[in-house]
Amino acid sequence: MAEMTLKDGLQAMDIAEYLRKHPQFLKDFPDLAMSLTVPREHGPAASLASYQLDVLRGKNRDLERRLADLIEIAAENEQLMVRVHSLTLGLVRASSLADSARRVVAGLTEDFDTDLVRLVLLREHEGLPQADWLLVEAGGAAALPAFAEFFARKDPMVGRLASEKLDYLFGEQADSVQSAALMRLGEHGMLAIGSHDANRFHPGMGAVFLKLIAESVTAAIQRYAD
Repeated sequence: MAEMTLKDGLQAMDIAEYLRKHPQFLKDFPDLAMSLTVPREHGPAASLASYQLDVLRGKNRDLERRLADLIEIAAENEQLMVRVHSLTLGLVRASSLADSARRVVAGLTEDFDTDLVRLVLLREHEGLPQADWLLVEAGGAAALPAFAEFFARKDPMVGRLASEKLDYLFGEQADSVQSAALMRLGEHGMLAIGSHDANRFHPGMGAVFLKLIAESVTAAIQRYAD
């Protein structure tokens, strides 16, 4: 068989000699091992075939783990969707703004397993209950300069909030809040969820369900805003 000539004067025998001196070479380049053609015979070549099989098994294990993670995420998202749907149905059945407010807080506390919930309304409304979870700012958004940046945006704010925001929202319980989600309710106010877990809400998390919750609550408030 004619000897194969390679780039820069290298020959097949040179490659073979290099591999003999560096038996760990394929360990550093598993993709190369996967592309080699191995003769089906007994002897030294069988070890390379076994190595290729081990690489395949390793990749399969990685794929199985990724698939299991995706299935778990899908199951969690399905549960969240059911809870959001349940919350929305409850708000549709509400008979007043006070009833809507109570359903929001109860639903988030019980069904979403939250530690603290605060509903902030930017105007006075008759019949609202006196409760630590309800904050009414008759002066509107202008009376809350600490939240000016938040009111200028549409997306929820998640993660660690500044101390002035935490103090306003959670008062004496502010020090226990390690992470939070803040949702704008159109021109009507905002909805805040505080957690004792620093990893519960973080900037890298998806905000789709938070947006859905905010839209449902905003629509419920709008029914009684005028």
